[in-house]
Amino acid sequence: MITTFILVAIAIVALAFFLAMVRGGGAAVTDVSDLHGRTRPVDLVAFRNLMDPDEEEYLRAHLPPGEFRVIQRERLRAALDYVRCVAINARLLLRLGEAARRSEDPQVAEAGQELVNSALRVRVYTLFVEGKLYAGILMPGMRISSAHITDSYEHLTGLLSRLGRLQDPSRAHRMAAIL
Repeated sequence: MITTFILVAIAIVALAFFLAMVRGGGAAVTDVSDLHGRTRPVDLVAFRNLMDPDEEEYLRAHLPPGEFRVIQRERLRAALDYVRCVAINARLLLRLGEAARRSEDPQVAEAGQELVNSALRVRVYTLFVEGKLYAGILMPGMRISSAHITDSYEHLTGLLSRLGRLQDPSRAHRMAAIL
C-alpha cells in the first residue's frame, strides 16, 4: 500500500514537472513589442543542417569512426543550443498568444489561439528533442530524427508575423527581426 502511494506521488510530481516545463514561466508578454531583446536568434538554415539526417549520413560515410563521433558530439551540442533558444522563444510566444487570445478583436483572438497551440506543440517537441540530443551526445552513433522541429518553429514564426500584422500593421515589416 505504501509503495503504491509513493509511486502515485512520484507520478503526480513528474506530471506537474512536465506541465511546468511545457507551459513555462516568466514575465508577461502582452504585445509583440514586448519581445524585443527577450528572444534568442535562431539561424534556421544552420539549425536545419545540424538536424539533417542526410548530412549525418554523409559525415558517417566520409569520416573515420573516431573522428565522426567527435564531430557528431560537437554538432549535437550546437543543435542543443539551438533547441534551447527555440524553447525560450516558444515560451515567450506562448505568453504572447495567451494575451492575444483575450483580445476583443476576433481575428486577433483567433491568431492568438493558433499561436498558443503551435507554441505548446513546439515546447513539447523541444523537450523530446533535448532528450534525444543528450542521448546522441552520450552515444554518437545513435540515429536521431528530429528534423521536424525546424518546420514547427518556422510555422510558429509565421504565426507571430500574422499576429503582429493584425495587432499593428505599421510594424509588420519588423517581425522577422524579432526571432
